[in-house]
Amino acid sequence: MDTRKQKGFTFIEILIVVVIISILAAIIGPRLIGRTYEARKTAAKQQIANLETALKLFKIDNGFYPSTDQGLEALVSKPATGRIPTRFREEGYLEKKSVPLDPWGRPYVYISPGLHGDYDIISYGADGEEGGEGNDADITSWTIE
Repeated sequence: MDTRKQKGFTFIEILIVVVIISILAAIIGPRLIGRTYEARKTAAKQQIANLETALKLFKIDNGFYPSTDQGLEALVSKPATGRIPTRFREEGYLEKKSVPLDPWGRPYVYISPGLHGDYDIISYGADGEEGGEGNDADITSWTIE
């Protein structure tokens, strides 16, 4: 007769654990998904604020903001067209040496002179199209706090 005890989980025990994990995922999952948009919106606002700081430094050094044609790329490399900056920093104005994409992976829209100030910076949000409401709403430089 075999005196060893078999150790392990029964099929029922494993099934109960899977059901409990499924219930927790069903409750917590939608809450986390809802937070994803808020996190992206916050990231876009922070990136716009950082771009605004870099634009202000560019203006302090050169006396003007980059034109729409020069775009935000003028914060990374000295523009070769339009009004050429005379005191451009060799290292550029952005710490990472590249213009970030918005949190949805698209370029920010830059307009200078802007309709709402010296310049406008826009992320078209989740849908990537101008306008929209809720998760699809635009994030703009003139509306962030």
